[in-house]
Amino acid sequence: MAIHLPRPIEIFFESDKDRQAEALAKCFAADATVQDEGRTHEGLAAITAWKIEARRTYQYTVEPLEAPQRDGQTVDTASVSGNFPGSPVTLTFIFGLEREKIASLEIRR
Repeated sequence: MAIHLPRPIEIFFESDKDRQAEALAKCFAADATVQDEGRTHEGLAAITAWKIEARRTYQYTVEPLEAPQRDGQTVDTASVSGNFPGSPVTLTFIFGLEREKIASLEIRR
Protein backbone atom coordinates (compact mmCIF):
# COMPACT_ATOMS: atom_id res chain seq x y z
CA MET A 1 0.00 0.00 0.00
CA ALA A 2 1.43 3.37 -1.01
CA ILE A 3 1.50 6.17 1.51
CA HIS A 4 0.37 9.53 0.20
CA LEU A 5 2.25 12.33 1.96
CA PRO A 6 2.01 16.08 1.51
CA ARG A 7 4.88 17.22 -0.73
CA PRO A 8 6.95 18.94 2.04
CA ILE A 9 6.89 15.71 4.07
CA GLU A 10 7.87 13.66 1.01
CA ILE A 11 10.86 15.97 0.52
CA PHE A 12 11.79 15.59 4.20
CA PHE A 13 11.92 11.79 3.97
CA GLU A 14 13.59 11.87 0.53
CA SER A 15 16.34 14.08 1.98
CA ASP A 16 17.15 11.24 4.40
CA LYS A 17 17.42 8.70 1.60
CA ASP A 18 19.47 11.04 -0.60
CA ARG A 19 21.54 12.44 2.30
CA GLN A 20 20.88 15.94 0.97
CA ALA A 21 20.77 18.48 3.81
CA GLU A 22 20.20 21.35 1.38
CA ALA A 23 16.81 19.82 0.48
CA LEU A 24 15.57 20.84 3.93
CA ALA A 25 15.24 24.44 2.72
CA LYS A 26 12.64 23.18 0.23
CA CYS A 27 10.42 21.63 2.89
CA PHE A 28 10.90 23.64 6.14
CA ALA A 29 9.74 27.19 6.81
CA ALA A 30 12.58 29.57 7.73
CA ASP A 31 11.29 29.82 11.31
CA ALA A 32 10.30 26.15 11.75
CA THR A 33 10.94 24.18 14.93
CA VAL A 34 11.90 20.56 15.47
CA GLN A 35 11.61 18.73 18.79
CA ASP A 36 13.69 15.57 19.02
CA GLU A 37 15.37 13.72 21.89
CA GLY A 38 14.35 16.38 24.42
CA ARG A 39 15.84 19.26 22.43
CA THR A 40 14.25 21.98 20.32
CA HIS A 41 15.91 23.17 17.12
CA GLU A 42 14.66 26.54 15.84
CA GLY A 43 15.20 27.94 12.37
CA LEU A 44 16.49 26.42 9.18
CA ALA A 45 20.21 26.60 10.09
CA ALA A 46 19.65 24.79 13.40
CA ILE A 47 17.42 22.18 11.76
CA THR A 48 20.00 21.53 9.05
CA ALA A 49 22.74 21.15 11.67
CA TRP A 50 20.51 18.75 13.65
CA LYS A 51 19.91 16.55 10.57
CA ILE A 52 23.60 16.45 9.63
CA GLU A 53 24.60 15.51 13.18
CA ALA A 54 21.86 12.86 13.49
CA ARG A 55 22.92 11.24 10.21
CA ARG A 56 26.58 11.25 11.23
CA THR A 57 25.88 9.87 14.71
CA TYR A 58 23.19 7.27 14.00
CA GLN A 59 23.70 6.36 10.32
CA TYR A 60 19.98 5.67 10.08
CA THR A 61 17.30 4.87 7.54
CA VAL A 62 13.62 5.76 7.83
CA GLU A 63 10.69 3.92 6.29
CA PRO A 64 7.30 5.70 6.64
CA LEU A 65 4.54 3.22 7.50
CA GLU A 66 1.37 5.31 7.71
CA ALA A 67 0.45 8.99 7.79
CA PRO A 68 -3.07 9.84 8.92
CA GLN A 69 -4.26 13.40 9.47
CA ARG A 70 -5.14 14.23 13.09
CA ASP A 71 -6.18 17.60 14.45
CA GLY A 72 -4.76 19.41 11.42
CA GLN A 73 -1.41 17.63 11.59
CA THR A 74 0.12 14.75 9.66
CA VAL A 75 1.08 12.01 12.10
CA ASP A 76 3.58 9.73 10.39
CA THR A 77 4.56 6.44 11.98
CA ALA A 78 7.93 5.24 10.67
CA SER A 79 10.39 2.43 11.20
CA VAL A 80 13.85 3.80 11.95
CA SER A 81 16.95 1.60 11.80
CA GLY A 82 20.47 2.69 12.56
CA ASN A 83 23.47 2.76 14.83
CA PHE A 84 21.62 3.25 18.14
CA PRO A 85 20.43 1.07 21.04
CA GLY A 86 17.16 -0.77 20.38
CA SER A 87 17.34 -0.43 16.60
CA PRO A 88 15.03 -0.74 14.80
CA VAL A 89 12.38 1.39 16.52
CA THR A 90 9.03 2.79 15.51
CA LEU A 91 8.90 6.56 15.86
CA THR A 92 6.07 9.03 15.44
CA PHE A 93 6.73 12.15 13.38
CA ILE A 94 4.11 14.85 14.01
CA PHE A 95 4.22 17.45 11.24
CA GLY A 96 2.52 20.83 11.30
CA LEU A 97 2.28 22.41 7.86
CA GLU A 98 1.79 26.07 7.00
CA ARG A 99 1.86 27.58 3.50
CA GLU A 100 3.15 24.37 1.94
CA LYS A 101 6.14 24.11 4.30
CA ILE A 102 6.84 22.22 7.51
CA ALA A 103 6.35 24.72 10.34
CA SER A 104 6.81 22.21 13.15
CA LEU A 105 7.99 18.67 13.66
CA GLU A 106 7.94 16.65 16.85
CA ILE A 107 9.55 13.21 16.92
CA ARG A 108 8.39 10.80 19.62
CA ARG A 109 9.26 7.26 20.60
